[in-house]
Amino acid sequence: MPRNLDLTSLRSFVAVADSGGVTKAAGFLHLTQSAVSMQLKRLEESLDVSLLDRSGRGVALTSSGEQLLAYARRMLEINDEAIDRLTAHDYGGEIMLGVPHDIVYPHIPEILRRFNAAFPRMRVNLVSSYSRRLLEQFDRGQFAMILTTERGHGEGAQVLSQKPLSWIGAKGGIAWRQRPLRLGSGRLCLFRSAGIRALDACAITWEMAVESDSDRTIEATVRADLAVALMLEGTEPPFLEQIEHNGGLPELPSYSINLYVSEFARGRAEVALVDLVREAYRSDGLTASSPRSSLSISAVG
Repeated sequence: MPRNLDLTSLRSFVAVADSGGVTKAAGFLHLTQSAVSMQLKRLEESLDVSLLDRSGRGVALTSSGEQLLAYARRMLEINDEAIDRLTAHDYGGEIMLGVPHDIVYPHIPEILRRFNAAFPRMRVNLVSSYSRRLLEQFDRGQFAMILTTERGHGEGAQVLSQKPLSWIGAKGGIAWRQRPLRLGSGRLCLFRSAGIRALDACAITWEMAVESDSDRTIEATVRADLAVALMLEGTEPPFLEQIEHNGGLPELPSYSINLYVSEFARGRAEVALVDLVREAYRSDGLTASSPRSSLSISAVG
């Protein structure tokens, strides 16, 4: 009687081989580490061979594992191609996308609208958080792709755009003229330290008017003309504006908007979403350096 290899176990095996560990593979597959380990164990038992060398700190493939990896990739590729071809736009699933609070606008809503039109049964789980947290979670395999705002860029990132940091206030507001200057900023906001350093270098006194992990709280305070905020040029909400201070406030550095894509994000839907992100920022003054639905939004404080 012929024996059959389990595709689910093979997918876990390939994920572990690609990521170098069970933890990151489990994050991408949305499974627990124990579930992935159990699938690997069942796969080894079904073949009666050892596929992974667990003697070191990391996970390495045995000679049998290296042989199986090539077959597993081919089998999964054929499986995914058949499902993709036969189901067309009914192709379903979930993509985890992480975006910093401050750059959800202006591009992300239109990106998601266009993606949903092309893949109506594909769920994009949009998580809004700080860049440093998104990078930590991406390294653990929790996202298919993330955007970040950074002074530079990490390994494997594609720089989509570079934007200057700007002083933002209420329309027609005067809060920026007051001393001490009142700031509104998130506790973990990357821009906060840059603004404070610039103010200190110019001997401009300041105080924290509102300190919150909630963007809405900060925006409400700035809109009431009780504080100023720090945002990338062009990302401010329509009820706020860039302050024309004519040298009354210090100049600020520029930041990169970077795209990180998981090595697991190879499906047609993931590739389409990456293309939409690149296209949106290309119209925004792209400086590319590429290495190669329904909507659910979560805010992580």
